[in-house]
Amino acid sequence: MADVNRGNRPLSPHLQVYRLPLAAITSILNRITGVGMTLAAMLIVWWFAAGAISATYFDVVDGLLTSILGHLILIGSLAALWYHMLNSMRHLVWDTGRMMNVATVEKTSYGVFAGTVVLTLLTIIIV
Repeated sequence: MADVNRGNRPLSPHLQVYRLPLAAITSILNRITGVGMTLAAMLIVWWFAAGAISATYFDVVDGLLTSILGHLILIGSLAALWYHMLNSMRHLVWDTGRMMNVATVEKTSYGVFAGTVVLTLLTIIIV
């Protein structure tokens, strides 16, 4: 039987209206940083392979990685590495059944964000 009241039902909220919970945002970012680190690893393997192929090809790839764009990509990869590691440590704690209430999850989410910034800057300064 056809639904005759189809126009009277409420519509789903659009993404502009709906606000994702912080736990969902950190989960999505964890997946994005995992993919980003895979792409960065491929970039580093390309750099090593270029060194094995020829000096001129290595100069081209090295020029790309030492450019401003290359530095931004590598710094972003470093931040992704720190974020992924800190968030994975948080998930390991969750696997034990601890720190699972909403207030603690939000505090540790902000801690992961702050730790990512601090550790990325410290790594840049030290290295």
